[in-house]
This record gives sequence, C-alpha cells and structure tokens, in this order.
Amino acid sequence: MDASLEKMVDPTLAEMGKNLNEAMKMLEDNQRKAEEENEKKYARKDIPGPLQGSGQDMVSILQLVQNLMHGEEEEESSQAYRLQNVGEQGHMALLGHSLAAYISVLDRERLRKLTTRILSDTTLWLCRLFRYENGSAYYHEDDREGLLKICRLVIHTRYEDYTVEGFNVLYTKQPIIYISSAARTGLGQALCNQLGLPLSCMCRVPCNTMFGSQHQMDVALLDRLIKDDVESGKLPLLLVANAGTPGAGHTDKLGRLKELCEQYNMWLHVEGVNLATLALGYVSSSVLAATKCDSMTLTLGSWLGLPAVPAVTLYRHEDPSLSLAAGLTSSQPVEKLRALPLWLSLQYLGHDGIVERIKHASQLSQRLLENLKNLDFIKTSVEDELSSPVVVFKFYQKYLNRDQTPSAAQASTIPHPIISNEGHIYDTFNQWLGEQLAQLVPASGVDVVELEDEGTCVRFSPLMTSAVLGTEIQDVDQLVDCLKMKIPVLTSTLQLREEFEQEVRRTVGLLYIEDLNWPGLGVVRYSYHSDGKNDDKQEKELEKINTELLKKLNELESDLTFSLGPEFGGQKNCVYIGMVTEDLDVSELVETIAATGREIEENSRLLENMTEVVRKGIQEAQLQLQKANEERLLEEGLLRQIPVVGSVLNWFSPFQASPKGRTFNLTAGSLESTESTYVSKAQGTGTTPPPTPTSSLTKQRLPGQKIFKRSLRNSDAFSETSSVSHCEDLEKTDQRPPALSPGQEQRSPETEKPEQQQQEGTQTPPKGTEDIPRDCTKVEEQESQR
Repeated sequence: MDASLEKMVDPTLAEMGKNLNEAMKMLEDNQRKAEEENEKKYARKDIPGPLQGSGQDMVSILQLVQNLMHGEEEEESSQAYRLQNVGEQGHMALLGHSLAAYISVLDRERLRKLTTRILSDTTLWLCRLFRYENGSAYYHEDDREGLLKICRLVIHTRYEDYTVEGFNVLYTKQPIIYISSAARTGLGQALCNQLGLPLSCMCRVPCNTMFGSQHQMDVALLDRLIKDDVESGKLPLLLVANAGTPGAGHTDKLGRLKELCEQYNMWLHVEGVNLATLALGYVSSSVLAATKCDSMTLTLGSWLGLPAVPAVTLYRHEDPSLSLAAGLTSSQPVEKLRALPLWLSLQYLGHDGIVERIKHASQLSQRLLENLKNLDFIKTSVEDELSSPVVVFKFYQKYLNRDQTPSAAQASTIPHPIISNEGHIYDTFNQWLGEQLAQLVPASGVDVVELEDEGTCVRFSPLMTSAVLGTEIQDVDQLVDCLKMKIPVLTSTLQLREEFEQEVRRTVGLLYIEDLNWPGLGVVRYSYHSDGKNDDKQEKELEKINTELLKKLNELESDLTFSLGPEFGGQKNCVYIGMVTEDLDVSELVETIAATGREIEENSRLLENMTEVVRKGIQEAQLQLQKANEERLLEEGLLRQIPVVGSVLNWFSPFQASPKGRTFNLTAGSLESTESTYVSKAQGTGTTPPPTPTSSLTKQRLPGQKIFKRSLRNSDAFSETSSVSHCEDLEKTDQRPPALSPGQEQRSPETEKPEQQQQEGTQTPPKGTEDIPRDCTKVEEQESQR
C-alpha cells in the first residue's frame, strides 16, 4: 500500500494516507505499554495541565491518545478489554474523515463538483443494493435524526401553510404519529421533544395478543385507532413500522400497513436490522415489502463493521424545496461530505463483499437456530425458522418436580408464565445464562434482552455484532457447547430450590430468605438468639456469625459456591448459595450449615462468658487473698512484723506456714484453693470439659466422593462387586466399640497413663511451678521478706 501511495500525483494525499497508516499501527499496538501504564493508577500524565507553549510532535500526541484509550481498562473492568475488529475497510472509513477535512479547503467550484459526485454515487449504490428505486438519501450521525427529518418533511407536505404560520396550523388539526409498542425505548418522546409537539401527538400501537407474532403491530387495532382520530378531528400523519424489532427481530406486516397508509394518506417509515437482508438473493416476502415504503433507515456501520460511518435514510419525494425546508438536503457542499467515509468503504468492499458479509451473518443465525431445535428446555422466539437474522431463546422448564420431565416438544409450546414468582425466577436464571454465555464466548456477541411477553431472553443478532467481533461458525458451535453444559446446572438448581427451602424452614436456627433476583439454590441466614440484647449489638453479632459461617463453608472441599450475594440490592448478613448439580445432597448441606452456625455461636458465647467470669474470679481472688493475709498476721504475731525484731525472732524460732494460693478453673468457672496441689504434689483432674461442638458429619462416603454429594439414582457407576465391598466396610464399621454416652468421658492411652500413676502412688514431685494446671490462672500469696 505504501508503494501505491508514492505513485499518487497529489503528494498531500499520499502523505495523508501514510500518516494514517502509521497512526493506526501505533494506536493498535498497545499491549506492552498499556500493561506498564496500568500498574500506575495515578500517573502524572492523567492530570490535566496547561497547554505547552513549544508544542508537541505527532508521535507524542498519538502516544497520549493511546494512554487515554487503554490506561484505565484494568481499573474499569476485570474482564479482558476487546477492541473493535478494525480491518482495512475500517481504515478506509477513517481515511474518509481525514479526506473530508482536506477537501473542505478546496475552492468552491471544485468542492461542489466533488461533493455532488460523491453524494450521487453513494445514493445510487445504496438504492440498487437495497432494492429501493428512485430514492434520495440523507446521511446523518444519529440514527434517529433521519426519522426526525422525515417527520418535518411530512408536516411541511400535509400542512401547506406551515412555512408561513408555523405551529398555529397544527392547533386546529393535531398531527398524530403512530409507533409500535415494540419500537425502541424513548423513540416517541424523542421525536416529540425535537419537533416541539405534545406527547398527545404520539400514539403507541399495541402488538398482537391473539393471532400472529406477539411482536408485530396489531393492524386491526391500528385501523380502529386511526378511525377514532379522524372522527375526533385529528390528522394521521406518519406510521413507524419495524423490519426487525429491536428486541426479538420480528417484522411487521408491511404489506397490510402500506395499504392502510395509502387509505388514510399517511407516510410509512420502516427501520430495523432485517432491512440488511434486502441485499441478498433470497428475501422473505415480509421484508421485501419494505421496498414499497416511503422511507427507510439503514445502519450500515454495524452491518458491515465500518467504524464512524453515518446512517442513511432513503426516501422518495418529488418536491426538492420541501426536502430542503425539512433539512433532508443542504445547499452547503461541506454537509454533503458526510457520505465520503461510506463512499470510500463501499468501493473498497464492492458489491460482492457487502453481500458476503450480510450472508455470513444470516448463516450464523441459521446455524444456531438449527442447533437450538435439538436442545431440551430451550424455547426459541423467531419469526421465520428458514431465515431469521435474529435468534432469541430462553431456558424454560414447565415441571419443577424431579419425577416429571417434559419432552422437547412440550417445552417448545409452553406459554410464558403469568407474572409470578415462577416467572421472576426464570427471568433471573436466563439473565445468569446470558451473562455466562457472553463471558465464555465473547466473540458470539450474545446479550440479554427484556421482552414484554417472554420476559428475560438471550439474543443472538450477528448482523449487529459479527462484522465487528469477527464471529465465525466455530464460535457458534462453541456457544452451543457451553449452552449444553449450562442446561443441566439450570434444571438441577431449579428442581432443588423448593427442596432447599423446605429443609431450611424445618431446621431450627436457620432462616430462609426469599430473593427472587438471585440465580442459585437459595439464600439462608443463621438466626442468632439475642438473649435480650439491643438491636445494634444483635445486628453486629448476627453479622459476625454469618460472616464466619461463610468463611467456614468456603473452607470445605465442595463444588458449591458460597458468597455474600450481589453487591447492590442483596440481603445483609446472609449466605448465598450458587448453582448446583443434580447429585447435591440438600439435607446434608442444610445440616452442615446449621451445625457450623451453632458451633460458631457457642464458641462466641463461650468467649463472651469467659471474659466476664474471669473478671469476677480475679476480684473474688483478691478479696480472699486479702482475708488470708490478715489471718497470717494474726498467726505470726505483732513482733514478727517489726523489721529488726522480726528477723531475729524468725532466726531463733522460725514460723512454719504452708503456702496458700488460689487457682481459677476456666472450665468450671470456679475459684479453688491450691493447698491440695502442694500437699499431694500432683495436679488434680478437675472437671471434664464438655465436648467441643463440631459440624463434621459421620455420613459414610464412597471413595472419592466429595462433601454434599449423593449417589445418583439409577446410576451404573458402581458395580455389584463394589456394592458388596461397601457393605463389608459398613459391617466392619458396626463392629467398632459403641459410642459413649454424653456423660461418659473418652480417654486416649496418653491420658490414661498419668491417671494410673496417680492411683498407684508413683507421683513425681513437682519442680517449681511446673505442676500448676495449664488451664488455670493462679494467684498465690508469697511469704514476706525477712
């Protein structure tokens, strides 16, 4: 390409193309430097500063643009940032913007000739490509701007005195614009705001409810609405129809709508993604009827993967003056340069390249639709199974019990459930499914869409994404494989939700929290026994216990995911359990959660009570030691307390007194004397501590079986031999010594040996204070210095 640029006659154009190539290479090659810059969160270059007086070169400026584009991608998103696939055709579109700035400085006559040629060529190519004969074109940046200009054109056409009297002519006969209820959100309000019309001028037409697609405009109801408006003195002005609704991609009955518009002298405008199929050899009759409409809007940028190219509105009108008054045409040559990026890109792709891209997107959707037909529990919502550019599907299971499993034919004919908890749960599960598929296969371009009748669904619209993301057939196959892996998880979780709720409600100490927005098994909270504590302290204790419970559950070797729930909108102090598999043992899971919660609560109470008992024990020990000291003074006499006399008296007649102290038993919570310890020269056994609560279950498991797993029903994974060996293991387990009652004490040989020595009188005399009990706190009275 560099060699061809050098052969150009105009050196400015050659230099422009060369600079654009160098700039694109520099901006696209950002991986190495972006990773280094991401490590610096607050770099000096990110802070706005004054304009440098000496100026900067192009390389420095492009480097700044690159840093601004990629410098904070790690902070904004945890997922890998995916750039748009800008190929050479994208470079041509970008070159068009640079050329438009250069061409605008030409002399007026050359500029007029060049812009006229560019505009006429582009309009002719698009009209032939999309089968729109004798049409004019308006190029605009905002895809709603074309419809806005069309509305002004129709107002100028239907109200002859509008140019002179303005909005006064609209007062006597109010104009009405009809749009489908399946149209883009906010389209009607945007039109009214830009046209200066009240919202009463916008009429939303409901879709079919009895017959036909539930995403198509109800033609019979539209006819009645138009008649009522005419009888009330209003003027039906324009109808906005869809050739591919924004949500489900369905096409209105354009043939009947065109007849209705001709009957009432209305303007028919069509928009939608299905208009792209007009460039193909085979076009469905419903979409082909769009060629007879009065105007249509094409968004070629997303269909062909062209960045920064304008949208195009094709229309038919015989009066150029009204088109000029409405803003559809302009006398300024610079305004006509909007078509330059599209003019360059269309020439680069050619007719065959454009058709091939649209055909490839249609093949992708057809490939996915064929695979979805063979999947159980997947309900599709497509208008034409032979050729549907948009595929909308959702997970749906009619029977929630394990013993009732519907066939694929039953699942495909199931209507959407009434707005209830069940419908809300399906919306949540399909939201999770769409997010998972988009994360696992980002090249597919699937997203989640909210439909009025079906609820939350997953949408695959390759005409809008495949050219940008570079979607291929293998991406669709990978999407189907991921969907096959997620369906068993969804069905198992949906079936076990009710069982989990019942188990939790039957378990003491657990509280089931109903959160319909959580895609998982359910939400549970360990209920803390307050014992008369205030609300603030109870709330803190509840948070502490459930946080520790979540930590303990995550430490278990299981396949389940435990979390605090969503960051926004979730319940506080709860444990959220994610998706599960079919072999989950719900009773074991609930029992483990309850036992772990009780263990944490008892340990927390023990620590809290121990603190208070130790404090009281120290105070009592101080009082007893003070009393013992007074008794010792009375026994020794007054003379022994005199410093010199006491030393002489003690030397001639030593006073023999046994050491007295106090020991605090943490287990019993009592204060005891140390006199028996010094007399027997052995540590007393004291009171046997109660067994530590534990959450470990004694359920017998098969080799390699994880926690919370049960053996599947009708499973051939284990042979008869393994079953016999398992029975033998159970018999050996039954021959073990029986478990002790709660009042008995279980001792190991290491603990029995010192007790035997104590009974046989072979005690070892203590050295120093090594015989003081380890679990006791001793406060001992010392002999006064002589």
